[in-house]
Amino acid sequence: MAERKTIVLGVIGADVHAIGNKILEYAFRDAGFNVVNLGVLVSQEEFVHAAVETAADVIAVSSLYGHGEIDCRGLREKCREAGLDHLLLYVGGNLVVGKQDWAETEAKFKAMGFDRVFPPGTLPQDVIPLLRRDLGLDDGGEA
Repeated sequence: MAERKTIVLGVIGADVHAIGNKILEYAFRDAGFNVVNLGVLVSQEEFVHAAVETAADVIAVSSLYGHGEIDCRGLREKCREAGLDHLLLYVGGNLVVGKQDWAETEAKFKAMGFDRVFPPGTLPQDVIPLLRRDLGLDDGGEA
């Protein structure tokens, strides 16, 4: 039996929005992933440390208070410094303050090194098939 893929999940920065984080945790677990949920108020260093400690395959960052652009800047570089070049970086939520063009927001986060960027209101069932594809699990095998 193959080892399950591990996702380190959390809400970055000074954000305390916990409900969506718990929903993602349950949905990812239900889909067969091993989930390490760091909760809220998570620093970049905590994400990276947890990813190293658990040999994670993915860091999934949530941000709902609008300061994700500030909080996420430099995370890919910290991952590289820790030897996590292979790691998938996902981010989603209300990532910027105010109403900004989504294509521009997505481009900003991709330029920061995120592999996938999800707008507010994205449902877990929309994320999980992309996650499975990105991890090479399209064969229907275990997550």
